[in-house]
Amino acid sequence: MRVVTTRSALSRTGVIAGFAVLALTASACGSSSTPASSSSSTSSSSSSAAAPASSGSAPASSPAASGAPASSASSSSAAPSGGSASGDPKTATSAADLGGMDALVTAANKEGALNVIALPPDWSDYKDVIAGFQKKYPGIKLTSAQPDVSSAVEIQTADTTKGTDKAPDVFDLGAAVTLASLDHFAPYKVAAWNDIPDANKEATGLWVNDYTGVMTIGYNADVLGKDMTSINDLKNPSLKGGVALDGDPTAANEGLLAVVFAGLANGGSLDDISKGVDFFKSLKAAGTLSTAKASLQLVSGGKINAIVGWSFNQLPITAAGGANGFTWKTFVPAGINLGSFYNQTINKDAPHPAAARLWEEYLYSAEAQNFWLKGGALPILYSAMQKAGTVDATSAKSLPVVQGDIQQMTADQTKKADAYIKANWAKAIS
Repeated sequence: MRVVTTRSALSRTGVIAGFAVLALTASACGSSSTPASSSSSTSSSSSSAAAPASSGSAPASSPAASGAPASSASSSSAAPSGGSASGDPKTATSAADLGGMDALVTAANKEGALNVIALPPDWSDYKDVIAGFQKKYPGIKLTSAQPDVSSAVEIQTADTTKGTDKAPDVFDLGAAVTLASLDHFAPYKVAAWNDIPDANKEATGLWVNDYTGVMTIGYNADVLGKDMTSINDLKNPSLKGGVALDGDPTAANEGLLAVVFAGLANGGSLDDISKGVDFFKSLKAAGTLSTAKASLQLVSGGKINAIVGWSFNQLPITAAGGANGFTWKTFVPAGINLGSFYNQTINKDAPHPAAARLWEEYLYSAEAQNFWLKGGALPILYSAMQKAGTVDATSAKSLPVVQGDIQQMTADQTKKADAYIKANWAKAIS
């Protein structure tokens, strides 16, 4: 088993940190003896946050080492340059190509529109991210389409709407789909480029890591009737038909990582996720697996009572439980810490190329990064923001408590897992 962990910042109990050395090649909290959060919500945090490890040297799973586009240290760490200075937003690789940020804002306002896709309002607080952009740039009409679709559908939508003003301008994608879709992206380096570790970006800016969480099991403790102590508690008859994933593992990064997570909890590895597929097959046999996509609405309605998914997606359910009379807790098997970054990319066929680039500049500003933090996701600029004193302390309290090191998948492991899940998932749960 090839396991790449972060540096010493995560060798002790603490708020999730140290992820700055985990690359896109990662795929989707544990304890030494008892679940880290079996009796508390995911919104709990330690008193202080350790800064992510610096990028000094890329880990073994950095893009160049693991099958993603090769890059050199000098090209990936260079500040955004003026390039050809063509003034064409479609080919601009930095704001400097258009004459600077003011010129980029002018060009984006002239376009007057921005299309985003697959951004649920309660997913890492995209509600505030979108509102923040609209407030800052009121002259740009932002259209958020299909907020609950998978990464795979984002790319499919780009293909079917190519050449129209309805096509998505930007993508927020999981690792497997990103690696399989490089020909869809336009390179771009945001102003904060130098603050993003080399391991967390493609050298030319085709993709850049944005935020991450850790895999958890959220469950309705009132229905289960006890605190969860094992992933096998998901077979408990009290959860009949109520265990769900947040998306199809063959198309959604969160779903795929949930299967990897279950495999690790059952003696599998990042190189072999078959035990994860077998586990969900056993849930199907036990009668507890739901084929419905997890949602707050289904949890509140009593249709779903357990979800295997991202730590940051458990936060709104925990809050809803407190407001609606049910107790939502989280559990992670001891030592099973699985992390992954999502990735920002620009559609090379974006109908609004200047607005697309301005959106990326906004996402890598302290304001937007703090919104992700508020939503329980660790933003890629967290370390740089700590140094600059721009981390919002209240928002940082939303980060989950993590005990031990974090595992990640390499690009090769991600591709292998994606191929296995596509070949075996449907027959396992049918």
